Amino acid sequence: MGKNEFLTPKAIANRIKAKGLQKLRWYCQMCQKQCRDENGFKCHCMSESHQRQMEVYGQNPTRIVEGYSEEFERTFLDHMKRSHRFSRIAATVVYNEYINDRHHVHMNSTEWATLTEFVKYLGRTGKCKVEETPKGWFITYIDRDSETLFKERLKNKRIKADLAEEEKQEREIQKQIEKAAELFSEPPKPLEAEPVRELKPEAGVKIGLKLASSNLKPKERGEASKLVFDEMETDSKASASVAKTNNSNNNNKSVLGEMMREEEMKKERINRKDYWLCEGIVVKVMSKALAEKGYYKQKGVVKKVIDKYVGEIEMLESKHVLRVDQLELETVIPQIGGLVKIVNGAYRGAIAKLLGVDTEKFCAKVQIEKGAYVGRVLKAVEYEDICKLAQ
Repeated sequence: MGKNEFLTPKAIANRIKAKGLQKLRWYCQMCQKQCRDENGFKCHCMSESHQRQMEVYGQNPTRIVEGYSEEFERTFLDHMKRSHRFSRIAATVVYNEYINDRHHVHMNSTEWATLTEFVKYLGRTGKCKVEETPKGWFITYIDRDSETLFKERLKNKRIKADLAEEEKQEREIQKQIEKAAELFSEPPKPLEAEPVRELKPEAGVKIGLKLASSNLKPKERGEASKLVFDEMETDSKASASVAKTNNSNNNNKSVLGEMMREEEMKKERINRKDYWLCEGIVVKVMSKALAEKGYYKQKGVVKKVIDKYVGEIEMLESKHVLRVDQLELETVIPQIGGLVKIVNGAYRGAIAKLLGVDTEKFCAKVQIEKGAYVGRVLKAVEYEDICKLAQ
């Protein structure tokens, strides 16, 4: 029997020693061989088989490193999907679980030198949600499976249908309010005066005039005073009826105003969200981390929204595309007369025209140009709720 046959004590001991994790710097990815010490790794590097593998590597090193990087990324994300699909977890914990497999693709053969660089790459490409905390880097897997996307599309479809139904109901309520306002705002009809009879003198007709005499009998004087008081009473009744009509109109207008205020508050509660990013608006990058690369306080157009809170921004000057969280973005107010999009609040999603700006109260006056409420003027909309529309 040879010295290191399969069932010899020495071979069994070597296999037991090789079971655990060894030093990463003594692992050869091209030969997929783990050495236990520096001397063993040096001897392996001088071997003929390793030399042949290095010749293969020298012919196209970039493609081989890219292949190992793709395999490392795929297996790492598969482990995330299986073990921590819906949880936020420390990147070091996931990495330690991943390297428990002896035959995993080692990081020293990829394009990433450290775990931090790899985690940042996952955040830039939108494959994971990445957070830096005092306790280290934390990652959350973003599920993009076909089944999950199908469910998300169905959910979005239901939400859009509900919003369309709500808009339809709001339009019907608005029509009823306008119809009631028209009915209540009609002026009262004036009292019809008795038509004056016009006498035309004809041939053979005599017209006699009798002057009023002050020598009236007591009975006649009483009848005359009674007639005067009846006329005064009629006039007072007419003025009272007009005042009552005006009061009823004022009451109806106050009721309508209260109904419209309640409707506004209801729309505000429904449409006020903690996210405001949407495609086609111009935003300003306020991330100080990007100041070194010249993107701080630069403007760009939102081309795509990822998970409601992250936007793909195409910079206006350099045409570079960045992925920035909405916390590091700011809305842009155009010149007076420009078009804006209402990104939050009761009229969320409507296109409006900027009529004026109140710099003391940090609000703007806009008029809705498109949508169900076209023509409506909003006198005080906060800066954060409107954003310039890309041309």
